[in-house]
Amino acid sequence: MKEAKVENKIDLSFELNGQPYHLAVPPTYRLVDIIRTDLQLTGTKISCEIGRCGACSVLLNGKVVNSCLVMAYQIHLSTIETIEHVSHQSLHPIQQAFLEEGGLQCGYCTPGMIIALKDLLEQNQQPTDEEVIEHLSGNLCRCTGYTGIIRAVQRYREVVNKK
Repeated sequence: MKEAKVENKIDLSFELNGQPYHLAVPPTYRLVDIIRTDLQLTGTKISCEIGRCGACSVLLNGKVVNSCLVMAYQIHLSTIETIEHVSHQSLHPIQQAFLEEGGLQCGYCTPGMIIALKDLLEQNQQPTDEEVIEHLSGNLCRCTGYTGIIRAVQRYREVVNKK
């Protein structure tokens, strides 16, 4: 008689988008698996799965990370924010600027770009174009050529200056 293989699970407690969660998941799970599969939040995209494209970017304890590289055990007692939470009440000003300046085309990389820019803009509301480019170095876009994205940040800076 063959024995069934029983996979161990690890217990996790964390806060995601302002809500507490308690889950038991396989130890090989990644944060992106929890977000997309278990919690059905599909705004965080999966693309390269090796941390080179930034499509899966989220904020983990206030810092931008590639969720495809974060193992489940690493999020225990952490705070996570996904793209769904960025605009939970209304569009974030950087999202509005993306719309107004054509900072997106196919939109696949946009959630990761917005998360990375939100991280930058919380640290520095008036970044230079060079600082924006450096901060987005972990996010790849194959459609826009980044011109619309830079224009969106410039628009954001203009709006912030008027306040």
